[in-house]
Amino acid sequence: MIEEVIDVKGKNLFIKFNHSFENKPTIVFLHDSLGTVQLWRDFPEKLAEATQCNVLVYDRLGYGKSFPMITHERENNYMELEADVLNDLLSELNINDVILFGHSDGGTIALLAASKYPEKVKAVICEAGHIFVENITVKGVEEALNAYNTTNLPQRLEKYHGNKVEMIVKAWTEIWLSEKFRTWNIESFLKNITSPLLFIQGEADEYGTLEQVEKTVAQVTGTAEKFIIPNVGHTPHKESPDIVLNKSIEFINSVIN
Repeated sequence: MIEEVIDVKGKNLFIKFNHSFENKPTIVFLHDSLGTVQLWRDFPEKLAEATQCNVLVYDRLGYGKSFPMITHERENNYMELEADVLNDLLSELNINDVILFGHSDGGTIALLAASKYPEKVKAVICEAGHIFVENITVKGVEEALNAYNTTNLPQRLEKYHGNKVEMIVKAWTEIWLSEKFRTWNIESFLKNITSPLLFIQGEADEYGTLEQVEKTVAQVTGTAEKFIIPNVGHTPHKESPDIVLNKSIEFINSVIN
């Protein structure tokens, strides 16, 4: 597994990359709003090994071992811009056949990338992604911000993000709690998704209702499957790793074999 920081059109991004399998797609992992390469733990390697696929995991700008953001300020289209960065990263690494596995913000970015760059995307696994803003999501972000201000959460995040923690927390919470973001909606992109889609969601997700799943699978053009896990919250791959791993293996094998 190669680990390095590479320059992607002026953005210095940390990547972990393994390209061991000829003529096999690369599974690209897209982390959540406070995530990093490290926080995926060994899940990417397990999925890649089980499906005999290549794997790419990276920290978005501002996160983990990537360079800091220039500013914490974001516009409503910030996840669409991240889909463009992903496309630039794939071009830089000469990767043209990918299966996207995105969690939360990463799930939304995966949907946007599949919509904008369908020629590169073979399939999508979207875990707890969002396509519009719900009250439950705003409440979840408010509670996370309160935890940041009243618990040892800053110190726990520092372990992964170093001195960039305050910047990424502001970047995430300020846009999601802003009045202008209440109108954010990416449903218009969904019809352009032609690759197979697996949408995984915990039934007890504290950041979104099952309406996110239903409206997504109903509007994509390609085949779409939903996988709802009872008694699981916003991070199924951590809360029920074996269930998510086995379902993901099944889905990927159905796409590549």
